Amino acid sequence: MAELTFRTGTMDAGKSTLALQTNHNHAARGRIGRLFTSHDRAGAAKVSSRLGLTADALEVEPAFDFWRYTVDALTQGARIDYFICDEAQFYTSEQVDQLAKIVDELQIDVFCFGILTDFRTRLFPGSARLVEIADRTEVLQVEALCWCGRRATHNARTENGVMVTEGEVIVVGDVEGDTPTHVHDDLDVAYEVLCRQHHRRGLTAARARAVSLSPEPLPFL
Repeated sequence: MAELTFRTGTMDAGKSTLALQTNHNHAARGRIGRLFTSHDRAGAAKVSSRLGLTADALEVEPAFDFWRYTVDALTQGARIDYFICDEAQFYTSEQVDQLAKIVDELQIDVFCFGILTDFRTRLFPGSARLVEIADRTEVLQVEALCWCGRRATHNARTENGVMVTEGEVIVVGDVEGDTPTHVHDDLDVAYEVLCRQHHRRGLTAARARAVSLSPEPLPFL
């Protein structure tokens, strides 16, 4: 029986690496699949891993219809055994429902990979729907770490070096140290993974270093 599987974790947990590995493993056994992505850091129609692996993929725009795409491909004689769907948090709820229909009606395995919550700690619509209807939801065992060494559970966004909790939900970026990874509306946008405590306090690695380097206050005499 085909299944709809959702594998999730924070940024830096290796989701895209696992997506590419899953595709390799199935292809090596003679299965034929399709790769999909949305808003990958490497640009449109790419699945990219921070380890340097990349693969061509189909870009999922909001109007993309998975069901119609699949039926058209099968009608034209294509063979499809599985889908690899990276960055699934950016898919619409309707698109996730289409993927479930493909699993149930066409017996095609669908493997989705994505993060659960945005920088505001709110569920992405695509991820929320996957949690609701996936046959299996798995949290990746490779733990991303906060700057303090604890397990990172939250994704933080900084704009011009300051952590923010409001703004446009989809702004593509990466988590490469303190270097801004995207310029959006004249803002230097970067991302960082934090534990819940430091996300709640807005204490990023750069801010923590700045605080630790501040001169100690003079003791009262």
